[in-house]
Amino acid sequence: MIAHDKIEKNIGLMILLTIVMISVGGLVQIVPLFFQHSTTQPVEGLKPYSGLQLAGRDVYVREGCYLCHSQMIRPFRAETERYGHYSLAGEFVYDRPFQWGSKRTGPDLHRVGGRYGDDWHRAHLINPRDVVPESIMPGYPWLEKATVDPDLTVKKMQTLAKLGHPYTDEDYETAKDETAGKTEMDALIAYLQSLGTAVKTRR
Repeated sequence: MIAHDKIEKNIGLMILLTIVMISVGGLVQIVPLFFQHSTTQPVEGLKPYSGLQLAGRDVYVREGCYLCHSQMIRPFRAETERYGHYSLAGEFVYDRPFQWGSKRTGPDLHRVGGRYGDDWHRAHLINPRDVVPESIMPGYPWLEKATVDPDLTVKKMQTLAKLGHPYTDEDYETAKDETAGKTEMDALIAYLQSLGTAVKTRR
C-alpha cells in the first residue's frame, strides 16, 4: 500500500511503470505472431503479384481506394455470407503495405477477384453509375489514357525481391512483356481480378 502511494505521487515513476507495462503487454501479444506459421507463410496457391497486377496495386494505393474499400473480411456470418471466406493472415504475405482499410463507404474488395468480368470493371471505373446506379464512387476515366512504365515496374519487383518476394529473372522479363503498352486501367483491373483468388475454393 505504501509503495502504491509512492507510485501515485511520483508522476515520473508512474509514467515509467506505465510504459513498461504497455511494452510487456504488447510484446506478449505481438512477438508470438512472428513465429506462427499461419501468419508468416503464404497460403497454398498464393503467388506474388505479377508485373501488371503490381502496377495496378500501385494505382489502387495512389488513388486512395483503401479510403472507401476495406480488404479485410471478418469471421462473422454477416460478412462471410456477403463477401466470402474470412480473410487469412497468410493471404497478405506479399502485401507491402497491406490494404486492410477500416472504412466501408463501398463494399469490401478482398474477394472481388473473378466476381465480375473485365468489361464490368472497366465500365464501373469509368462511370460507376452505369453499372451501380446508387453508387457515390467517383469515376476514373483518365486511367484509360495513362500508360504503365515497364521498366519502373521491374525495378519495383526487384526491390520487393530483396524483401523476400520470390521473383525470378524470368518474372522480370514476363513483367516487361505483360505491361508493355498497357494502361493504368488495365493494370488496376488485373489487380482487382487477383484479389482473394488464392482461397476462393474455400468459400
